[in-house]
Amino acid sequence: MLMLDFRKRSLVRRLVLLAAIWTLIVLLAAGAFLTAQFRDAAIRRFDQSLAVLTDDLYAGSAVEDGVLKAPFLTDIRATRAYSGRYWTIFAQRNGALKAVERSRSLFDSDLMLSTAQVDRLTADPGKTQFFDMHGPQDTPLRAAAILARLPNYPDPVVFIAAEDRSPIDDDADRFGRITIFALLLLGAGLILAIVVQVRFGLQPIFRLRREIADVRRGKAERLAGPYPVELEPLAGELNGLLAHNQEVVERQRTHVGNLAHALKTPLSVMLTEASQQGGALAEVVERQAQTMREQVDHHLRRARAAARSQTSGERTPVEPILDELAVTLERIFQDKADGRGVEIDWRCPEDLCFQGERQDFMELAGNVMENAGKWSKAKIRAEARADGEGKMLLVVDDDGPGIPAEQRAQALKRGQRMDEHTPGTGLGLSIVDELTRAYGGSVTLDDSPLGGLRVVLSLPRAEG
Repeated sequence: MLMLDFRKRSLVRRLVLLAAIWTLIVLLAAGAFLTAQFRDAAIRRFDQSLAVLTDDLYAGSAVEDGVLKAPFLTDIRATRAYSGRYWTIFAQRNGALKAVERSRSLFDSDLMLSTAQVDRLTADPGKTQFFDMHGPQDTPLRAAAILARLPNYPDPVVFIAAEDRSPIDDDADRFGRITIFALLLLGAGLILAIVVQVRFGLQPIFRLRREIADVRRGKAERLAGPYPVELEPLAGELNGLLAHNQEVVERQRTHVGNLAHALKTPLSVMLTEASQQGGALAEVVERQAQTMREQVDHHLRRARAAARSQTSGERTPVEPILDELAVTLERIFQDKADGRGVEIDWRCPEDLCFQGERQDFMELAGNVMENAGKWSKAKIRAEARADGEGKMLLVVDDDGPGIPAEQRAQALKRGQRMDEHTPGTGLGLSIVDELTRAYGGSVTLDDSPLGGLRVVLSLPRAEG
């Protein structure tokens, strides 16, 4: 699940996240290493001080009449009870250590060595060994000890000096906290620099994405560039693909036009000959030839729309077309049966543009508004508006009889007529539906607030 989520991240997020994780790991490791080195250096200095005290004990001790005597030491801390600085001299008899002399700072306590520590001293006599141990009041101590033999003294002697190591641990902990804080600040600065670097470094990719979007929305025909050497081949391939698609579309348009001419000429001849001949056969031929012409026009129109919808460089302002259609249709329907004509009220933003060819939008809006004019009593209302990103709506209402909900799906089928007494072929809404779907849109039929039918076209909108 984590891997899937990581794969879904953006390229910027991925680069920044990987760099941030690696930076934090390196900085934390560096902080831990520096803290450990500081602690080791402090302990080494501490050990040197203890070694000096152990050497003083060894060098200053003497044997008088078979009795081991400790030297006189001027360190006042060793004379104050539980001061944190201690020393003891042991005699090793029969494998056990017996305290011979000790500092007054130990008061009623003793420095106790473990068996393993004694074994280390015994294995390497004359060499100073360093240990961690616990002293009076369970205080953590750092100790230095040496096992040696003194003249005129029969038993091996262990000299041990110890000191409270809490100040070293406190200093190391404080250094660690300061170091980690400083490195985290450095890490934050580095991550910020990485974000800026990645955002700046990927600007050509963002620009490429914007230019591709401009081509798709019809604001540009090709990628302009220039781009870095790493992206220049990609931009060239994309421009080549756009040119190839445009060439394919143009070839499709040419083939469609040739097919239209090839089919319409024989149909026109058939219609002309049939109209000049009388009889039932001529009527059948004329009627079927007319139907064939309508079907050919319909399918050729759909093929052209499908080809044009693959291109993205067309922008058609909507407002002039609605104005032109309103004027034309008001004139066409000014002599309706009631004599009052039809009033068309239309509204559209000035900057609204259809992403497609003018001829196609003229056919879409014209069919819908003409259909409303045929069925309306006196009023048609048309409104075009933007609808979210990359979409627009054309809503046409009339005050006619409307279409029952159960018959609306049938009204969008080819050749379906709701009333045989009304002029028309039954292809109007079918053409609108198929042309709209060719552009990736949809047609919705609903009840109109005016009392008749509402037709809603969802179409691609050219942005910018």
